Amino acid sequence: MTTTEAGAAAPSENTVEQNAGGEPAGHEHATHGYHKQKDEHLKRLRRIEGQIRGLQRMVDEDVYCIDILTQVSASTKALQSFALQLLEEHLRHCVADAAVKGGSEIDAKVEEATKAIGRLLRT
Repeated sequence: MTTTEAGAAAPSENTVEQNAGGEPAGHEHATHGYHKQKDEHLKRLRRIEGQIRGLQRMVDEDVYCIDILTQVSASTKALQSFALQLLEEHLRHCVADAAVKGGSEIDAKVEEATKAIGRLLRT
């Protein structure tokens, strides 16, 4: 394999095409649905980050496997809960806004949300 081949990332189904401003293609830069709770979300993500760091410590300290798995389960549940909250805010803000505007935008937002839900269900 050449260095060019090694450096080229294979496109995945989770890859999001971006415009020149770093926003996903087809998205205007606007206030996102989670904006009002941004500080809460950041606090929650920092807590989850702490849980993950705790997992690293547990492995480093040779903690019993089942105890680590219990913490993995708790961390996974915390991330899933965060994802569901973010999804709800997306539906209430972004999808609802597109529904008010009508046209093809609502179809695009529903398709986008459906794909996101599908990715969440696969985790």
